[in-house]
Amino acid sequence: MSFEDVNAQKKFDVENGVESDSSSQDSVGIQIAREQDHAIQYRTCSWQKTAALLFSEYICLAILSFPWSFSILGLVPGIIVTVAVAGTVLYTSLILGRYCIAHPTLRDIPDIGRELFGGSEIAYNITSVFFLLNNTFIQALHVLVGAKLLNTLSNSAQCTTVFMVISAIVCFVISLPRTLEQMSGMGVFAAVTMGIAVLLAIIFAGIQDHPFGYIPGSEPIVTVIPVSGTTFVSGMSAFLNITYTLVGQAMIPSFIAEMKNPKDFPKAIWAVTLAEVVVFSICGAVVYHFVGNQYMTSPGFGSLEEPYKKIAFSFAIPTIVFLGSLYSSVTSRFIFFRIFRKSHHLHSNTFIGWATWVGIVGVTWVFAFIIAEVIPFFSDMLSLMSSLFDGWFGFIFWAMAYLSLYPGKERWRGPLRSAETLMNYFFILLGFYILIAGTYVSIQSIIDSYNAQTVGGVFTCASNAL
Repeated sequence: MSFEDVNAQKKFDVENGVESDSSSQDSVGIQIAREQDHAIQYRTCSWQKTAALLFSEYICLAILSFPWSFSILGLVPGIIVTVAVAGTVLYTSLILGRYCIAHPTLRDIPDIGRELFGGSEIAYNITSVFFLLNNTFIQALHVLVGAKLLNTLSNSAQCTTVFMVISAIVCFVISLPRTLEQMSGMGVFAAVTMGIAVLLAIIFAGIQDHPFGYIPGSEPIVTVIPVSGTTFVSGMSAFLNITYTLVGQAMIPSFIAEMKNPKDFPKAIWAVTLAEVVVFSICGAVVYHFVGNQYMTSPGFGSLEEPYKKIAFSFAIPTIVFLGSLYSSVTSRFIFFRIFRKSHHLHSNTFIGWATWVGIVGVTWVFAFIIAEVIPFFSDMLSLMSSLFDGWFGFIFWAMAYLSLYPGKERWRGPLRSAETLMNYFFILLGFYILIAGTYVSIQSIIDSYNAQTVGGVFTCASNAL
């Protein structure tokens, strides 16, 4: 089919209200055809490269928060929550993929927000703010962890604020490629090295004589269920830690928007989900088994003795740098497309285009640095991000997308479809519960941490080493 034929078919479909798989695929073909003569092309990712980006997003440092979550929830509930959340995320991600395939002109979460709320510009702008905040908080987490890493490896040889600046600058440089395909190779390397870091943490937790901070006579306590006295705040924080690590749908529309064949997306998400359930469960259970409740830290590297701690933590360097850069890249691309939506600077290697791109990337890292200084602790930042954004981007949006794909009587056609519809209404309620209860718990936990003086102050030189 020629470009003209494809365009004519698309016009016919739009005029007649048709949203067929064929017309959706044709729209992708139009986008690829239009990019043929451009210096910078975006629709270039295979499903394998998309899987690499997903692996780099999910196989991340937050895996080492699972042992801490298991120590709060207990071994069995921890594994059950992990599998349940992973299954839910897989399902909602497949719905998300189906929605993006049906609407191939949507690039990012804000575009979907506008579509889900009837073309509302207010919904688009609010979703844009949430999207940018979500990504910037994750960048901030990597600034914070970068400083934690440098403090740990150097025995706190420098002011923590200086280490945060160094971390932000390195991530800024890695964020500069303009397309996701260019970053996929780095994503593979980051995922592999993070896998090694997790494996080493598991091995070292088993072979070390005692966990870090061991008190003679006080052996590690491991429980199958939550210990007596576990509070709602701590239990919900543990749940949010697991949810944050598994919920990553905010990035998926941006990934699909650069796939050559979006229909291959299910292959990528299935591969990643199966891998993460195995890795996350084993890491959480085994490290918790050897470390116990009393000596558990988040991330779990802090529960290892020297030199095991430094060896395992050092393999996390590529992930710390790359994953924050990936979120910066997606954020910057969203802003860049809004500025140069109909300009040749979008697809060309012009001075204005590159200067604007570098400036946007730089600003994202300035904001990330400020947030990292204001909320300088790992576990509570994970919980806060999860509560503020995962309710929307992990559950509510995709339940609404399902209802949009099956309108009216279609969603009640047959017992299986009706059960699926009820499940999606439950996801909407779950999303609002995470938003309301999770935000309360996260803020209370931050207040408790400051009151107990278990964290450093704002813009302090005090070491945050593990």
